[in-house]
Amino acid sequence: MKEQKTILNKNSFVEKLNTDLKNGAVIAFVTDTVWGLGCLPSSEKGVDRIYEIKDRDRSKPLILMSDNKEKLFPYIKSTNIKAKELADKYFPGALTIVSEKSDLTPNYITSGYPTVGIRVPNNKFFKLLCQKIEGGVLATTSANLSGHSSAKTYEEAKNSIGSMVDHVFDDYGFMCKGLESTVVLVNDNIKYKILRQGAIVLDFDSH
Repeated sequence: MKEQKTILNKNSFVEKLNTDLKNGAVIAFVTDTVWGLGCLPSSEKGVDRIYEIKDRDRSKPLILMSDNKEKLFPYIKSTNIKAKELADKYFPGALTIVSEKSDLTPNYITSGYPTVGIRVPNNKFFKLLCQKIEGGVLATTSANLSGHSSAKTYEEAKNSIGSMVDHVFDDYGFMCKGLESTVVLVNDNIKYKILRQGAIVLDFDSH
């Protein structure tokens, strides 16, 4: 991607974006699967706004996404080798790994559950976005109103939630595939458990 073709090349915009995110801003962006909503994991105000925007059930947690798995590992227990093995194999890609959270992960992201989902989307614009955001990690969910289909294009995201968020980023031609990620639960005590079948089919025989 030629960075000069995106708004993220403008230093003044990036500075304002980071300031806004610290103050609870919510943004919409393309990923490799469907469009997402996100805020800083450290912003409880931003997380609250995501639930309000979507009218999302508070018992449904958000997930953490980044451009780099190394930025996500501090949010899960360091003892979970299985989760890291899956990340090594499938990140970046359409797999969300749910694992026991570390103390770094706020309860308001996980709806009080002891686990958190992590993912590294395989999308060049999303990667650039994370590289411009301080910390490089976003607390996320799909860009749509609860009960409605996930947005699969810029127009769908703009029309469904655009008026309620602080910024909807152009996809700059790096469009999503429209199929949501596979969600797998992994911990030290049980075998892998598929919570949602999506774009990736896991081969459990190989683990």
